[in-house]
Order: sequence, then C-alpha cells, then structure tokens
Amino acid sequence: MRLQIITNNIELSEALLAYANKKAARLNRYLPIISEGKLEISREDTKLPAERFITQLTIDSKGTLIRAQVRASDVQTAIDNVTAALAQRVKRFKGKLYYKGRGISAARQGITTEVEEQPPRKVVKTKHFLVKPMSTDEAITQMELLGHDFFLFINSDTDKLELLYHRKDGNYGLIEPEVG
Repeated sequence: MRLQIITNNIELSEALLAYANKKAARLNRYLPIISEGKLEISREDTKLPAERFITQLTIDSKGTLIRAQVRASDVQTAIDNVTAALAQRVKRFKGKLYYKGRGISAARQGITTEVEEQPPRKVVKTKHFLVKPMSTDEAITQMELLGHDFFLFINSDTDKLELLYHRKDGNYGLIEPEVG
C-alpha cells in the first residue's frame, strides 16, 4: 500500500513517519486489496489536551473508500487509535463482502465473528426537491437558512451537481463529483 502522509501545524520525525507507515501497512492483513492510503495529521490548539492531535486515515480498496478519524493527546496515540478504528471498519466491510457474496449470514452458519450482526439498512424516506443553479455563496446562505448540515445544488459556474457540507471546524466543504 502506498501511504501519503499530510501534516498540518506539525512536523513529524523520520521515526514517526516510519511508525505511521508500519501501522498502516498492518491493515493489509485484514484486507489485502488496499491500493493506497492517505493519513492526515494535524495539531489544533484546544482547551482539552486529549483532543490536540487529529488524525484521519482514508484507504482505497478497489474504489471503495474507508475512513476513520480520531483525536488524541499525542501523535503516536493518535496514529494507534486511527489505525485501530480503521481496522474495525475494514473487518466489518470485509465481513459484509464475504457473507453478501455467498448469500449466507454468520448467524445461520454458527460462525462467531468479532463484528456484531446488524439489521440490514434500508431507505425509509425519499425527498424530492427542485435543484436550481446558484453560486457557492448562495448555496451557503440557503443551507444556513434551512438549518441543514449539507446542501445539494447545481453550481452556476460549472453547471455541475455539487454537495456543500458544514465541517466540524466551522468551515464548509464542497464535494464535486467526478465520473471515473
């Protein structure tokens, strides 16, 4: 797995970079088809020292993105926690793939897994609304007026469907879909 490490407000030593690569490489034992990963480590000045370092790890497994984010008091703990959290998600993902492909459930086969059996998720509500072209600033205003955490709109500059969302840090994120 190729791991891209991005830092923000922090510089990592060679030992920590090697440690991060080693921990991320261990994810291959759960899911060997991981092609690449992206580890983002940032430092924020917060009142709580236990939430000072934020790590986010995203891996790509044949086009399926799996992501985990954690906060910790030091970088090494943050790396440990984010890889552990992502390992749990990978195990759940792999379990779903394995049993879904065979049309059987773990409970019927008498197999015990580390992942709790969850009822299948289904769409319980469908909304229809008119999507009209607007600028990103107009979309932010509209989203705030509605009190939503996200807003789907057609960008008047690009004529493409985009998703605007509210981030935990108080800023906004914009998702621009690409067909690939």
